[in-house]
Amino acid sequence: MQSRLPGTDAVLRRSLTGIVARMSAGTEHGLYGYLDWLARQLMPDTAEEEHLERWASIWGVSRKAAGHASGDVSITGTPGAVLPEGTICLRSDAVRYAVVSDATVGEDGTGTAFLSAVDAGTAGNAPIGTILALASPVSGLDSQIQATDGLTGGTDEETDESLKSRLLATIQRTPMGGTQADYEQWALEVPGVTRAFVTQEMGRGTVTVRFMMDGTYPDGVPKDGDRQAVAAHIETVRPVTADVYVVLPVADPLNLRLRITPDTAAIRLAAEANLWAAVRRDAVPGGTIFLSRLHEALSLTEKEEDHVIISPTANVTPETGHIVVPGSIEWVTE
Repeated sequence: MQSRLPGTDAVLRRSLTGIVARMSAGTEHGLYGYLDWLARQLMPDTAEEEHLERWASIWGVSRKAAGHASGDVSITGTPGAVLPEGTICLRSDAVRYAVVSDATVGEDGTGTAFLSAVDAGTAGNAPIGTILALASPVSGLDSQIQATDGLTGGTDEETDESLKSRLLATIQRTPMGGTQADYEQWALEVPGVTRAFVTQEMGRGTVTVRFMMDGTYPDGVPKDGDRQAVAAHIETVRPVTADVYVVLPVADPLNLRLRITPDTAAIRLAAEANLWAAVRRDAVPGGTIFLSRLHEALSLTEKEEDHVIISPTANVTPETGHIVVPGSIEWVTE
């Protein structure tokens, strides 16, 4: 500003040229920032949100939508009483479920209704035995109902990182009509699936698919309804010549006894997060969890100075079809 307007001093606090200079600098900063943002959207590995979705659509990859939790509940009341379709039921934390179709109480005073969460997402999942209440009384029915097999299948909308990972995998590993990578991608296309594993353990011409749903369930192991959803999706895209088996992995919790120095609550939390992240990253059905990787995870914990893994004392290798999942940690003090 001073070079263009001789005799002015743009650095003075209340000078007009100083005000104009700051306005100009702010405008240019915004423009260059916008150009920098645009540059990131021009490449699929740095694109964000709607631009990432557009890149993904070019390669036939869609963001996985959130899923609604659903399941059976037991109802009690006067024989012949009907729980109408659309009736709202409430969990203790106000999560809402709707009755999918009319349910009738049998001669023994009990019946079964099928519910679906009103809002999609993992918040709708509920364990076996969860008690729900009718939002409004229904003649002849008790106000409380119980989830008999749990309410499952609720998944959150796919994150940008997950979508980007699938997009890059599609670009880097072009579909080949039924390779191992193809089956992994097909399984990962199902909402909630975060990891997929493909083997030919039943011989030539067969394909065995296992998968995990981290974030949907505490241990990441899916339910049979999830297995059916993955199998149904793969059935629509797989080669007709393959014998495909979609099976659930069996969880083998990894329980640890540790000593860590310094031993504080914050360091314990950080160490636990690192350990379980390493387990989820390395675990495959029938695959080994190396003790050295657990040591590495502990050593990467911020402010950790020393540690001892008391148990296990050797690498952990589960049986075929079993997968190591996070278990419990017993902290041993001096």
